[in-house]
Amino acid sequence: MSDAPLYQLVYYSRNEVSGDEAAFAAAIHSILEASRRNNEAAGITGTLLFNAGVFAQVLEGPLPAVEDTFERIQQDERHGDVSLLVLEPIVERSFAGWAMGFVGNSSGNAERFADVGLLSGFDPKALGGQKVHAILRELTIEEETGRP
Repeated sequence: MSDAPLYQLVYYSRNEVSGDEAAFAAAIHSILEASRRNNEAAGITGTLLFNAGVFAQVLEGPLPAVEDTFERIQQDERHGDVSLLVLEPIVERSFAGWAMGFVGNSSGNAERFADVGLLSGFDPKALGGQKVHAILRELTIEEETGRP
């Protein structure tokens, strides 16, 4: 990866994927596959969470790459009401090992995030960018490594 300054972007959006559970699973698989391929090429790391109809995501990398990726997300018909929570410089990556981690495979993590969501009415904006980042970091590490 380059020596360019690093930035972190945290956003959330409304799920616009329609269809049954199989269609949704296929859409998530497609999003993750494309994200991992594109992010690796652009020097972006991060994680994605889907919960209760909302996507929440952290992107990290050089500012131009992060902005280009966020622009594509805003144009993606699977995302509605895309809302930026944080865009700021960072010293180091929180998700250095993941071109795109994913939180949502384990029922335990889904339940844990649901509890946090209930406290805020499932509103990532009420949680704020730093809290969403912290939740996603903790859950991604657990889900991707299989340990707390």
